[in-house]
Amino acid sequence: MSGVVITGMGAVSACGLGAEALWRACEDGKSGVGTRDFPEIPRQKVRRMAAIPPELATQITQGQQARFQDPTAMAALYAAREAVAAAGLGADDFGSQCGVIIGSGFGGGATLDRNYLAFGADHAARLDAMSIPKIMANAAASWVSMEFGATGPVSCISTACASASQSIGLAAQLIRSGAISRCLAGGSEACLVAGTFRAWEMLRVMTPDLCRPFSEDRNGMVLGEGAGILIVESRDSAEARGAPILAELAGYGSSGDAGDLLRPNPAGAARSMAAALQDAGMTADEVGYVNTHGTGTIANDLAEVTAMRQVFGARLPEFSSTKPVHGHALGAGGALEAIVTIGALSNGVAPPNINFTAEDPAIGATPVLANGHGFVGAAMSNSFAFGGINASLVFRGAGA
Repeated sequence: MSGVVITGMGAVSACGLGAEALWRACEDGKSGVGTRDFPEIPRQKVRRMAAIPPELATQITQGQQARFQDPTAMAALYAAREAVAAAGLGADDFGSQCGVIIGSGFGGGATLDRNYLAFGADHAARLDAMSIPKIMANAAASWVSMEFGATGPVSCISTACASASQSIGLAAQLIRSGAISRCLAGGSEACLVAGTFRAWEMLRVMTPDLCRPFSEDRNGMVLGEGAGILIVESRDSAEARGAPILAELAGYGSSGDAGDLLRPNPAGAARSMAAALQDAGMTADEVGYVNTHGTGTIANDLAEVTAMRQVFGARLPEFSSTKPVHGHALGAGGALEAIVTIGALSNGVAPPNINFTAEDPAIGATPVLANGHGFVGAAMSNSFAFGGINASLVFRGAGA
């Protein structure tokens, strides 16, 4: 995917506001995970989550249209404004040559939850008249396009945990095809609400204490929320306007397992990674770091390392999961992790896989531990979703 670059990034996460805050937290291994109780859940078993702190959530709503916007859309707008400013985009840089692709797994989860709880308590209760436009999954993409006057293709990719990575990859494909010059791409999710959280709790995949990807004693994932937006642009366009180039988006690969709805298949993940490398015209040994999907569940971590061995061979590149820091943000996860991957590439430092205690003999590999490791080469970001949907992105240095 030569000629497609990243010129701006914006993020909202439990680690703070801004892409820099997200990267620094991951680099330092400083987790945004905390404890929260939902009064609507009388028998709440899991209390650990990576929620946006209340004071930051209030800051995000300032200057927004809360009457018409769910927190999912507001987070996306906040991140998009940061990305646009970082890329130095002006009013003349949008129009039909700029697209918007913002993924979301749940859409307006907070609005949905609030209305269902009100309806359940009183069937005659007056509900939010703007519920439907707030709930729809494409609301974040539509609000961002309206904010900046981006009249090119506008889409919402809703493929669970692969949503944001597929959005970024598809944006690059549109640019490479010549359909547009640039795109605001990423994901947004705000589903840390009682009903959704209880549903995840019943699935029995969440940890009650610490998320420990790849560790022998791992016992589940930790849910997160937030938004990540990247400015994906043709290199010609970026250079013509003197924009900062943060990284090259060298390759994108995606695949389907066509198997179990919930259990990952290493063969599908391997096809996704191999396709991204082929798209980039790169060999496996050119990748120095992999930001893994790494949820901390028994099945996912084993499947991912098995897939990595199929692609990279016995000698794996440096790898880590940063989900113990920012949580598993579902439809926004791939965008947050792409931002972290670009940060790792820019600084030549693979962020640590915190909370790891002991190597799992079934995995037979140890991720990057405390203080990170240096690495040389390209960097890959993986997102593997329920439904057997896989997406991989490969980034190279800005001057590659």
